[in-house]
Amino acid sequence: MNNIYDDQNFFDAYGQMPRSREGLSAAGEWQQFRRFFPDLSRKKILDLGCGYGWHCKYAQEKGAASVLGIDASRRMIGEAKRQNAGPGIRYEVCDLEAYEYPPEEYDLVISNLVLHYIRDLDGIYRKVYETLKPGGTFLFNIEHPVFTGSVKQEWVLDENGKPKHWPVDQYFYPGERVTDFLGQEVKKQHHTLTQIVMGLIGAGFAIEALEEAMPPEKMRSLPGMADEMRRPMMLLLKAGKAS
Repeated sequence: MNNIYDDQNFFDAYGQMPRSREGLSAAGEWQQFRRFFPDLSRKKILDLGCGYGWHCKYAQEKGAASVLGIDASRRMIGEAKRQNAGPGIRYEVCDLEAYEYPPEEYDLVISNLVLHYIRDLDGIYRKVYETLKPGGTFLFNIEHPVFTGSVKQEWVLDENGKPKHWPVDQYFYPGERVTDFLGQEVKKQHHTLTQIVMGLIGAGFAIEALEEAMPPEKMRSLPGMADEMRRPMMLLLKAGKAS
């Protein structure tokens, strides 16, 4: 997985995003995603690509017995320790593809906006399935394939600079897509909806919920947010391992 988050300029720009400064309350998808969470009391939780640790802190505040957040970025882990430390929370610098995934260790695995950087999505699914206890849950938020399958993840603009439409091209050809994010070239991996969903089923999971993220009404008046209703940006999934 390419890691731009340790670049100082990028990290500084990322830190100015509302979701970086204000946490989950500033994330447009959070009101939907939070409904996917099971009871967290006394549960053991793994957060893959934890970033600033907002989900780790949420789990701890909801009574989790222990939470491990891993991220490949030292800067992200440093910020997580600074902003979202707490009893039972542990943070480690580790790429999610390199993590050992101990068998039947966790009740819940979370991954937020990370899996679209992973080429071998099926491999991660298998590892997560193995590390979950029977009856465990996998929750993740991934960029929607309409978003990753677009042309440079940019709107086509009219003569006044207003978005006309969202172009999708080469949808059925998965693989690397290069885009610009906060002034940096970023490499992501495009996966079709079929790959995302059927990969989970192939790994042994049962799909329990699937929703396309929409900004809540109270946020739609913010600059650019109304356009987020014109095409999906994120896909939220909840999958379970049989008891």
